[in-house]
Amino acid sequence: MPFTNSDNRIRHWTATIAHLQLLIGMAIYFKSPVVSYFRSPEKKLISGINDFSFYGLIHISMMITAIVIITLGSAFSKREDNEQKKFFLVVICYGIALLIILCAIPWPFSPLAQRPFFRNL
Repeated sequence: MPFTNSDNRIRHWTATIAHLQLLIGMAIYFKSPVVSYFRSPEKKLISGINDFSFYGLIHISMMITAIVIITLGSAFSKREDNEQKKFFLVVICYGIALLIILCAIPWPFSPLAQRPFFRNL
């Protein structure tokens, strides 16, 4: 199966949207009061994994790792000559990044951080 121009556009726009999401997420990350408390020198000793350490360290690390994997998969597939290998690189790298992103989301059933789907205001 040939790697068509529309396949290339999907590869490109997936990486572009992931990078935009990273920029938006970083802006929200540095304005978050939970992360500010995590980074403050006045905080109490945080032991184990709780919401502060999840949002202050684990969440952002996993999301940046996923974006790096998406970027590498996009770059390697763009430079690859073999069309089958292009598909293979995109599927593997984007699939691994998707799994990392899904693990980094604070689902209500997650052992790392519990957060309800909807909050009562």
